[in-house]
Amino acid sequence: MAQKKLDAKAIESVMAELEGWELSPDGKALSRAYKFSNFSQAFAFMTRVALIAEKLDHHPEWSNVYNRLEIRLTTHDAGGLSERDIAMARAINKLS
Repeated sequence: MAQKKLDAKAIESVMAELEGWELSPDGKALSRAYKFSNFSQAFAFMTRVALIAEKLDHHPEWSNVYNRLEIRLTTHDAGGLSERDIAMARAINKLS
């Protein structure tokens, strides 16, 4: 099912509650960077995020180098942010 792109007002209202997340300059994605003590902790966190992603059927773009993890959320078929991205960011925040 195609997701509807959120408008700027909806994005602005939700950003205050998404601690740690940044809105991309074009307003089409959310990103957050993490730094862990070691690779094992970073990978364990990625595994927990992956389980959430499967449950929500919404998969992040991410990059991992040793203890650093960068996550980017966007809904490609909506051409920007959708409720799925917000739900995913909220779920990730509950892990950290």
